[in-house]
Amino acid sequence: MTAASLLATPGFLLLEDGTLFLGRLHHPLAGPAVAEVVFTTGMSGYQETFTDPSFRGQIVVMTAPMIGNYGVNTEDLESAVPQVAGVVVRELSEPYSNWRAEQGLGPWLATAHVPVLSEVDTRRLTRHLRSGGVLRGVIGAGVAPSDADRAALEACPSMAGLDLASRVSTRERYLWGDPQAPHHIVAYDYGIKRNILRMFEARGCRVTVVPSTTPAAEVLAERPHGVFLSNGPGDPEAVTYAPAAIRSIAESGIPIFGICLGHQLLGLTFGGATTKLPFGHRGGNHPVKDLTTGEVLITSQNHGFAVEGGPEGVPGAPDLVVTHVNLNDGTVEGLRHRSLPVFGVQYHPEAAPGPHDAVPHFDEFLAAMAGHATA
Repeated sequence: MTAASLLATPGFLLLEDGTLFLGRLHHPLAGPAVAEVVFTTGMSGYQETFTDPSFRGQIVVMTAPMIGNYGVNTEDLESAVPQVAGVVVRELSEPYSNWRAEQGLGPWLATAHVPVLSEVDTRRLTRHLRSGGVLRGVIGAGVAPSDADRAALEACPSMAGLDLASRVSTRERYLWGDPQAPHHIVAYDYGIKRNILRMFEARGCRVTVVPSTTPAAEVLAERPHGVFLSNGPGDPEAVTYAPAAIRSIAESGIPIFGICLGHQLLGLTFGGATTKLPFGHRGGNHPVKDLTTGEVLITSQNHGFAVEGGPEGVPGAPDLVVTHVNLNDGTVEGLRHRSLPVFGVQYHPEAAPGPHDAVPHFDEFLAAMAGHATA
């Protein structure tokens, strides 16, 4: 048992199927923490994971056995605050060592009131979720759930049908990057990660980030060189306000690039459907095949839904071509419109830390914008 766990108090994770996992809580709870319980296989990048808006409404199980050993800093945040509802780990490291670290992971999460449950058999928990699919769960104090804990779990909504994009989206538009940069992108914020904005900035782009519900007319009035559809949490089919705006922008001829939720919304816009995966794809080691070149990319992913279809296409969306598929389960990982400069990928080419195989997608988008400008 670690020094950090000696200072902790008994706690538990109860899943909706009745399975109970005991552990130790690292700071007091204001009340039971309820959410969908998911796992991620990333060996590093816990700070980016916990601040990724795509994890809103989820309790995240870390499969790596020790978490927190390199601390946290203010430069690698993907959003201003932690987004997760709770964290479950095998061992929470109190000591940390990294020249960029500013504080420990435990105190940082405590300040944000995110509960951390350690000393959990995360291998058993992960196998349970892989076998039966992700489940709702509650983190509570003590060695057994109370009636209040069970009631809170029962009241927790399913992720299916939830529009979380509008909850995490910016309320006001803002500019990212050099205002004099030569390329102008309008980015729909469905839960955008900061490193996506950093990648655009590094390529000479200024980005106007707009709320998720912004009408197409307002975007077109900006006269952008391209439009970006960001990642985000929740059920894509619940983001009912997005497809009409996306279609209007696409039909104007402006290049569009979508990542994760943005990719799923492209599928819905052109007639496809999405489905909830049993346990999702979360981690930095997912193999994806480029159907055009045959190349295999190792990708970083974080999603619980996918566009229905396969290498042969997307049912109901004849204008879309499937460009990439997941080699683990065959799910759709990339789409391209047959005639419009529109494409998206399910994985995260901007992921840091993580594999960089897919970074060229940003350059592909810039090339599409340059081609539109000269057309």
